[in-house]
Amino acid sequence: MASLATSTLVYSTPVRIKTSSKPRSSSRTCKKTVPFLVTRADSSSLLLHAAKHTVDKHIQSGMVVGLGSGQASGLAIQYLGRLLRTGALKDIVGVPMSVTSASEAAKAGIPLDVYQDSSQIDFAFDDADIIEEETLVAIIGRRKSQSDESIIQEKSILKAANKLVFMITENQYVGGLEGSIPVVVQALNWMETAEEIDDLFLGDAEVWRRSSIGQAGPTGGDYPFITREGHNVLDVIFTSPVQSLAEVAESLDKVDGVVDHGVFSKFPCTVVIAAESGGLNIVDR
Repeated sequence: MASLATSTLVYSTPVRIKTSSKPRSSSRTCKKTVPFLVTRADSSSLLLHAAKHTVDKHIQSGMVVGLGSGQASGLAIQYLGRLLRTGALKDIVGVPMSVTSASEAAKAGIPLDVYQDSSQIDFAFDDADIIEEETLVAIIGRRKSQSDESIIQEKSILKAANKLVFMITENQYVGGLEGSIPVVVQALNWMETAEEIDDLFLGDAEVWRRSSIGQAGPTGGDYPFITREGHNVLDVIFTSPVQSLAEVAESLDKVDGVVDHGVFSKFPCTVVIAAESGGLNIVDR
């Protein structure tokens, strides 16, 4: 791809866009509960149970494993490394989705490989910012990323995996999304792309170009966030519930200048939900 330059155009108010009012399509999911005894329902202890369950249930010796980013993924990486050190698992190769997960895996003693388009990945685990109820469509990439991390690479590894598990807390499993969806766009003429997003949906939202430092306003200030690939990120912040993430993703895919976005779906998929009660809810689709 040709090198990109940041547009010099600016605007003083957020771009307004619409949300979809169409209902979600029906889907088939299977849900079961795995009990655990937890004396205090803090997120770390709950996610640790989710991480251990994910590794114990799905990872076998000899696998190539996609290593996700986030609190639960970090805990799973540490636990996986412990099993390798004790000999409970052998010959595991990790494919990290981010610089952070690569660093955590190296500290845990997990052998690593670099993702390529031809990579064969047996299993992958990851955190998600939100999982849509029933459909299991995920949003990733809301959290502030380092410039050398990539939503594009994260999604590529998830797509390449033969089996996928997301680990989340109970409040991240929702119907009717509110909040933001990150959209990766070409830095050149990014504003034209933002204005096209303006016309997509039926409810209101704000489009802010992500800044690399603090809150710099809708245009991203003087230091907009630049991805590893040289792109900008638009945070599309919905103020009305989105009824179908799949429809939002389909519309974004058609916008000129959109490289990728944080909406992700793949089947089969399993979601391990750390419940406040101390148990795990397992949802398959």
